[in-house]
Amino acid sequence: MADTGSSSPIITGQADYDAVVVGASLAGCATAIFLGRAGCRVALVEKQPDPDAFKRICSHFIQASAVPTLERLQLLEPILAAGGVRSGFHMWTRWGWVDTPPERASLGVNLRRSLLDPLLRRAAAEVPGVELILGRTAERMLRDERGAVAGVAVHDREGAVTELRAPLTVGADGRDSSVAELAGVDEKVLPHGRFAYGGYFEGEAPENAPDASIWMLDPEWGAAFPTDGGLTFYAAMPTKARLPEFKQDPEAALVSYIESLAEAPPIASSRPIEPIQGKLEMPNRVRATTAPGLALVGDAALATDPLFGIGCGWALQTGEWLADSVAPALRGEETLARGLRRYRRAHKRRLGGHARMIHDYATGRKLNRGERMIFAAAAHDPRVAETFDRFGSRQIGPARMLATSIPRSLLVNLRHRRQSAPEAEPGRGEERAQAALR
Repeated sequence: MADTGSSSPIITGQADYDAVVVGASLAGCATAIFLGRAGCRVALVEKQPDPDAFKRICSHFIQASAVPTLERLQLLEPILAAGGVRSGFHMWTRWGWVDTPPERASLGVNLRRSLLDPLLRRAAAEVPGVELILGRTAERMLRDERGAVAGVAVHDREGAVTELRAPLTVGADGRDSSVAELAGVDEKVLPHGRFAYGGYFEGEAPENAPDASIWMLDPEWGAAFPTDGGLTFYAAMPTKARLPEFKQDPEAALVSYIESLAEAPPIASSRPIEPIQGKLEMPNRVRATTAPGLALVGDAALATDPLFGIGCGWALQTGEWLADSVAPALRGEETLARGLRRYRRAHKRRLGGHARMIHDYATGRKLNRGERMIFAAAAHDPRVAETFDRFGSRQIGPARMLATSIPRSLLVNLRHRRQSAPEAEPGRGEERAQAALR
């Protein structure tokens, strides 16, 4: 049905494509696959000429919230066949380990990007209606008579320029999105107070394998992600005061850092299979997700602190949300403005609360009082741990997590303090708390 309340017209004219997607990594491939399956003609443009190119600095973890998207893409089984590992997570805190009961734990997916990226690119290229265009870089946006984005001009390595016209252009080209810059999209940059180093090691698996282990060191962070081929990705995110030692000798600093963790994984007896990679500047970037004729997905729309491992999952999910939102318009059933508005609202509703909390902690600050209360309770109570697991894997939002966790965390901590001091007589408040927990 047409959106007669909008000045944006129904798409009826001819163009080269229905959509041009710039960036053939996770977000771009997911968008192209879903749009292609919806009957759209899609140009999927990638600046790298090699179809097996992959993102090199990434922890690769796909949160449980994105597993339904993988299933809908029909890629979960191929990922597992390629060696992907289904993983929950265990989190060390100074109050103890936060462990969700195994039967209720959320399971994400671990597969190295060297395998994951080519797999998605091949899947996208096989969808009828999707044309994979390699070795092309966006150089300027095309505009229609109203000033709306109407496609993109790209050039190859010899400088030859091709204009790809479409009613919708999608920026799926990462946190430093050239599409967003060329289109003049509004952007907010927020500070990040940590840096990251990580690398793949072969050797003895960590104790919790195949699950990931995370150390919340407050305010620093360490992790071990078991993945395909019996490898483990070890990562550290210290505050910037420790940057000189990592820059001097990244491998020695990473091994020393992980080795110093409580109940440390066996990194000292393992061997790196490639040089340790680092990311020194990781500002949070928040961009307007849509403009007339334009949409951004993945890190191009919202690039947040990688400490929380949400980049890969959100890339896949935002591609799904966008395709579902705009496919009716690209088929001529409604205005594109309506479809873009639907996507913009979905993006804000599903990710806005998570992003605000992530950006606040990304400054490098220590946990605040409320966070300490919930972390402490999660280490002592399986119900709080399960809620924290669902929130950490981005299956529920902050409002639901807080509404569920705060009351019980208060009671759990009261009970724990009472059990830690058995000689004390319980007060009336503590008696009510203990009764409520029974």
